[in-house]
Amino acid sequence: MISALPVVGGSVACGVASMWWAVRGRASAMFGPSVWRGERGRRAVALTFDDGPSEDTPRILELLAQYGAVATFFPCGANVARLPAIARAVEEAGHEIGNHGYRHPLCCFRSSRFMEADMGRAQRVILEHTGARPVWFRAPYGVRWFGMGRAQRRLGLRGVMWSVMGYDWSLEAGAVVERIERRVSNGAILCLHDGRELRTGPDIGVTIEAVRRLLPQLLKRGYKLETVSQLICPTT
Repeated sequence: MISALPVVGGSVACGVASMWWAVRGRASAMFGPSVWRGERGRRAVALTFDDGPSEDTPRILELLAQYGAVATFFPCGANVARLPAIARAVEEAGHEIGNHGYRHPLCCFRSSRFMEADMGRAQRVILEHTGARPVWFRAPYGVRWFGMGRAQRRLGLRGVMWSVMGYDWSLEAGAVVERIERRVSNGAILCLHDGRELRTGPDIGVTIEAVRRLLPQLLKRGYKLETVSQLICPTT
């Protein structure tokens, strides 16, 4: 009986690890179709921004325009409703808009009905204020759960994770840039944040400075900056 305990414990640990990978693993598609990178044979990457728009999102748009770069923004529906003009500016600048939920909920232990309602509300608000109908969904906190795939299918959304997380909400700008530059590769999807969940007037100075340093470095290394759709579904 004593000899059986490590086996049971190991089985439990293995089960927990497997569930954690299914919920949070970037390559997991257990809870619905999901991608986390594009083709490795193309010198291209996708720069993405979560949690916006915020009052300082226009500063990121200015930097992207300066370098002729496009990006994919995953705004929270509540932030779009609060700052519709800035959300429109993102679309009008030629960037792609995805869905990041309405109130940035943690979806584990939530029902499919709850997830579909939150995602659907974001979908409607984004369409109303920007004219764009998202085709990509990035789960808040990167956490997927049972029923999310069904909700995505019903709303015409496909999941997307990331290849490199910048941790721009907790690191200094130099550390964010170094982290991304060390890990970037062909087809990478890079994740930064132009907002801080649902906060009003968040300080995104680190993100702005990181983008200011990162854009010329990526271009110097020969990377083409594309939207997620362009990266995943290249036309040429």
